[in-house]
Amino acid sequence: MSRLHQLLKNAGVNVNERFFERAEQYKVLLAKWNKIHNLTGAKTAAQIDEFIADAIAPITFLPPVKTVMDIGTGAGFPGMILAMGMDDTHFTLVEPLAKRASFLQFVKADLGLNNVDIKAMKVEELPSTRYDLITSRAVTDTQMLLKLSKPFCDDKTLLLFYKGEKVYDEIDETLKYQIFQTANRHYLLIES
Repeated sequence: MSRLHQLLKNAGVNVNERFFERAEQYKVLLAKWNKIHNLTGAKTAAQIDEFIADAIAPITFLPPVKTVMDIGTGAGFPGMILAMGMDDTHFTLVEPLAKRASFLQFVKADLGLNNVDIKAMKVEELPSTRYDLITSRAVTDTQMLLKLSKPFCDDKTLLLFYKGEKVYDEIDETLKYQIFQTANRHYLLIES
């Protein structure tokens, strides 16, 4: 059993074998691109496995959704990883840095991910479109993410922010939210 299989099994994450095949190919591509473009701080295979497990873990508590926007996808965490595990969901990955957006475009093509669109721009430049779910990891604080997300929300949109332990300092108690906690992550799920 691979390290990634073990990490997901330990976290109670159930994905199909196709996800693992895509994840392995993604890791190969990331390792190659990372040497030249420094796309992410995860440099070792073990670190990348941790990042992948962290990104995909919310499928254990997310309801089914049809459309997702990931703000500041970076090298693919969490948006690209979620897209690999949620074939029936359409993902819009927003990444303003050209080298990262190019990498995401290459991964999309190489893995045949027809459920992914890459937007090489700032989220503020996107036309207002409603999404079922908006995700973000390590972009900015919760209040700023709420502000950035507003043009893309209605009263049924869910917001999923990947946070650290300081999440409790960023919570507005008037929000309807839940926090799902693992050893290294706090997943903040907000109902808009």
